[in-house]
Amino acid sequence: MSPAPLAAYPALRLRRLRQADWIRRMVRESVLTPADLIWSMVVHEGDGEVPVASMPGVSRLSVKECAKAAVEARKLGIPAIAIFPHIDGSKKDALGSQAADPNGVIANAIKAMKDAAPEVGIMCDVALDPFTDHGHDGVIENGKIANDPTIERLVEQGLIQAQAGCDILAPSDMMDGRCAALRTALEGAGLQDTMIMSYAAKFASAFYGPYRDAIGSGKLGTGGAPIDKKTYQMDSANTEEALREVALDIAEGADMVMVKPGMPYLDIVSRVVETFQMPTFAFQVSGEYAMIMAAAQNGWIDEERAILESLGAFKRAGAAGVITYFAPRAAKMLGA
Repeated sequence: MSPAPLAAYPALRLRRLRQADWIRRMVRESVLTPADLIWSMVVHEGDGEVPVASMPGVSRLSVKECAKAAVEARKLGIPAIAIFPHIDGSKKDALGSQAADPNGVIANAIKAMKDAAPEVGIMCDVALDPFTDHGHDGVIENGKIANDPTIERLVEQGLIQAQAGCDILAPSDMMDGRCAALRTALEGAGLQDTMIMSYAAKFASAFYGPYRDAIGSGKLGTGGAPIDKKTYQMDSANTEEALREVALDIAEGADMVMVKPGMPYLDIVSRVVETFQMPTFAFQVSGEYAMIMAAAQNGWIDEERAILESLGAFKRAGAAGVITYFAPRAAKMLGA
């Protein structure tokens, strides 16, 4: 369809459609609702809530508090919650063994949240970094992240999560072939209805720092481990490679795909949506959250306006939804 020809000024005055709130709402091209939000949440093994210093307003929640949050999400119209673990450092090892614990904090949180609010979807991170003492997403062999041995561990982890009642497995590790391995394992275990939202285009980014604080991640570079994640997460300069990564995950059985981080990569979101026409989500990561909150607390920006404007940008780029720590606040601001 060809665009309508533009009249010349003064016949055409674009400001006519901006002169009042009602007309701005009536011609708005993209709309953000609570149904577009996935609530990003960190669960810990202890009791109550533990504030995360680098993320003002965010706390690690106990299993009991996560169950309460699921009820709140249902009330607010938030369709799903993405949970991430914080475990005691003494339980971590080089293989991330606790990731496959059927009685671990993630399995317990899934069950508690599903008991409290079965209508709310639960998404689980499939990656080893919260459980390894070296902070990497995979198994280290000879100083390198070993792809296939890592996948074996991820499959164990994913099956435990799915058997506990997780609705969406979200592999964030960026190992080659992990979606195919997870899908095959799920089918073999009779868990064919479990969905996969792959972190298909996950970039090696400076914006993950506060999250590492939130989950108590091991320090990169310790014990001969690589000092960064650039051998498996993507180069921030690449677009075509992102499309190849997405294509691979779709071919391997991913039901939905994700771009991470979010706002610095809106061009990637747009290209993925246009190229594949698949449900595509963006993750407004911890660093994005922290920047908005820090600027707002210093009085440099309007906090609520910045929250909604940033989330709306993902919808404008074509995203089906956004994983965000702002989910409950944004839902309330949207009138839930």
